[in-house]
Amino acid sequence: MHTEFTHFNASGEAHMVDVSDKAHTLREAVAFGQVRVNPATYEKISGGGIKKGDVLSIARIAGIMGAKRVPDLIPLCHSVIISGVEVSLALGDNTVDITAAVTCTGQTGVEMEALTAVTVAALTVYDMCKAVQRDISIENVHLLKKSGGKSGTYEHTKS
Repeated sequence: MHTEFTHFNASGEAHMVDVSDKAHTLREAVAFGQVRVNPATYEKISGGGIKKGDVLSIARIAGIMGAKRVPDLIPLCHSVIISGVEVSLALGDNTVDITAAVTCTGQTGVEMEALTAVTVAALTVYDMCKAVQRDISIENVHLLKKSGGKSGTYEHTKS
């Protein structure tokens, strides 16, 4: 387990971590999040009643696009050549449940890409539905699993 922040140099200044000595390995990350809506909005999403279009399909594409833009959004993230992004959206109990899985072969992980994919997809659901409901909430965004690299595998456990 890491005990120090890696994005600060010896002087305490923010810096991008140098990954030149890290091995190129298969790296995978899976993230999850939910968009909570009221029953009326849920019915509109599930029945195709949102005027902007098919909420789930558009949010899926937005999530994929978000994963590809991480270094433009988060200042100290490396540019990663992503091998694959899978974003799935499913209707839960008055929720849209979002899962994103990202893979690459590289020197740094893709956790931020998976988390960003989930978040951008969730924000897209919000944007598409805000005309019918203002108190939508984005909840429970977290990393489910990551593998590859020196630190090995991490799996989220409920506490």
